[in-house]
Amino acid sequence: MSAVSDKPGRARGWAAGLLRWFSLRLRLMLVFGLVALTAAVSASAIAYWLNRDAVLTRTQDAALDEFRKALKDDTDPLPSVPTCSELREAAGRMADNTQKYEVLLITRTKDAGSCPAASDKDLFTLDVVPSSLRRAVDQKRPVGKGNTSPYHLYWQRITLGGTPYLVGGAKVNGGGPTGYLLKSLDTERQDLNSLAWSLGIATGLALIGAALLAQAAAATVLRPVQRLGEAAHRLGEGHLDTRLQVSGSDELANLSHTFNRAAERLQKRVAELSGREASSRRFVADMSHELRTPLTAITAVTEVLEEEADSLDPMIAPAVQLVVSETRRLNDLVENLMEVTRFDAGTARLVLDDVDVADQVTACIDARAWLDAVELDAARGIVARLDPRRLDVILANLIGNALKHGGSPVRVSVRTDGDELLIKVRDHGPGIPEDVLPHVFDRFYKASASRPRSEGSGLGLSIAMENAHIHGGDISAANSPEGGAVFTLRLPMDTSRTASDEAEDERDHDHDRDGSSGGDRDGGGSKGKGTGTGRDEEGRP
Repeated sequence: MSAVSDKPGRARGWAAGLLRWFSLRLRLMLVFGLVALTAAVSASAIAYWLNRDAVLTRTQDAALDEFRKALKDDTDPLPSVPTCSELREAAGRMADNTQKYEVLLITRTKDAGSCPAASDKDLFTLDVVPSSLRRAVDQKRPVGKGNTSPYHLYWQRITLGGTPYLVGGAKVNGGGPTGYLLKSLDTERQDLNSLAWSLGIATGLALIGAALLAQAAAATVLRPVQRLGEAAHRLGEGHLDTRLQVSGSDELANLSHTFNRAAERLQKRVAELSGREASSRRFVADMSHELRTPLTAITAVTEVLEEEADSLDPMIAPAVQLVVSETRRLNDLVENLMEVTRFDAGTARLVLDDVDVADQVTACIDARAWLDAVELDAARGIVARLDPRRLDVILANLIGNALKHGGSPVRVSVRTDGDELLIKVRDHGPGIPEDVLPHVFDRFYKASASRPRSEGSGLGLSIAMENAHIHGGDISAANSPEGGAVFTLRLPMDTSRTASDEAEDERDHDHDRDGSSGGDRDGGGSKGKGTGTGRDEEGRP
C-alpha cells in the first residue's frame, strides 16, 4: 500500500517542480487554459454523447416502428406458403418507405425450399445479418403473464465498408415470413461529425477566451507585483528613495502602502546610521591628526630618553623604558587608525609598480631584522605589478603575527597559480582555535577576553586584509595538518586592470603625503622591534 500511495505524491511533486520553471504569468495562463480546457472538453463530450444518443435513438425508433407496421401490413395478404416472386414484391413494397431502409424476407416456399427475398440483393443478403441477431429473432419464447408474444423485434448496429448501419429483424407472430431491415446511418454520422467539429471549434474559442482572460488577469494582478519586485530590487541596490505609486484599496494597494512605509523607515534609519558612521569616521580622523603633533614631540623626547637610558638612575630606568614602549605603541595605533580611516572613506589608492616578489619579501624581512627567524622559499624572477608599499604592509603584518603568536621557524613561500600570486606564511605554533578562525581579520578582535591589552593595535590583520582587497585579492587563515597556522595571500599578478591613469596620479599624491612613515608604521622599522604591525592577540589563544 505504501508504494502505491507514494505515486500520487511523486506526481504532484514532479508537477510542482515543473511549474517552478515557468514564470508566474505563464503559470497563471497555463492554469486558466487547463481549467478552460477541462471545462470545455467535459461540456463538449457530454453534449456530444447526449446528442449522439438522442439522434441514434430517434432514428432507430422511427425505422423500427415503421418496419414493424410494414412487416404486418405487407405480409398479411401473402398466402401461407408464398412464392419467391411474391416475397420479392412484398419486400419491394416494404422498402418503399420514408425511412429509406432495405428489406430482406425469408420463409418456406411451395417447393419446400427457402427463398431469401431482398429489396436490394446486391447490398442486403442474409450474410450481412449477424448470427447473434438471427438466433435472437428465431428464438421462440414461452407466452405467459409477462410475455404476450412468442417472437420479438431485435436490432443491432454494424459497420459495412466503413459505413454504419442499423440491422433489425422480427418473425411474424401467428405464422409468416421472417423480416430484416438494413438502414444506413451515414447521414446521422455526418451530422454527428459536424456537431463534433462545432464543439471542437467552441472548445478552441473557449481556450482563446481563457487565454485572453488570463492575460487580462495577469496584467491586472501581476503588473503591480512586478512593479513591487522592481522597487524591491532598486531598494536592495541602495536607492532608498524608491517608492510605489498606490492606486485602489485592494490587497495589492495595502501591500504597496506597507512597502512604502518600510522603505521610508529604512531610509531614515540608514540616513541616521550613515550620519553616525560619518561622524565617527570624522572623529577618528580628527583625533588621529590632532594626536600626531604632540606624539611627534613626545616621540622625540622618548628617543632622547632611550639614548640616555644607560646613564639614568636605576630606579627610574624601568619607568623610562615603559614610557618609550607605550609611546611607540600609541604612535602605531594613531597611524593604523589613520590608515583604517582612509579605507573607510574610500580614499586609499594604489601606486603600482613592477615588483620582484622574492626581493620584496627579502627586503621586508631584512628591514625588521627577522632573517634569523624566517625561512624564505621564493623563486627569483616572479614579477608582479602591484603596490610595493602595501605589499610590504601585508607581509609585515602576516610575518610579524606569525612570529609573535606562532612558533619559529616561520616559513614564507611564494608561488604563482595561473594569473594569481600565492604567498603563504606558516608558523609552527599551536594553531588558531576553530571558533576564532572566522574572526581573525576583525578589527580589535581579542581571542581571549582575559587579555584585552597587548603591544599591538589590534588592527594589523584587518589592515592587511584591506590592502589585499584594494589589490583585488584576498587573505585566508587556516590550520596546517602538520601543526601551526597558515595565512594564504592571493593577489592578481597584474592589478593595473583595476586602476586608471587618473587613479594612479591620485595614488601618487596619497603616497607622497602618507607613505613616508609606512615602513615603520606597518612593520616596526629597521630596529627590529616589530611594534608597528598591529598584530594584537586577534586570532590567537
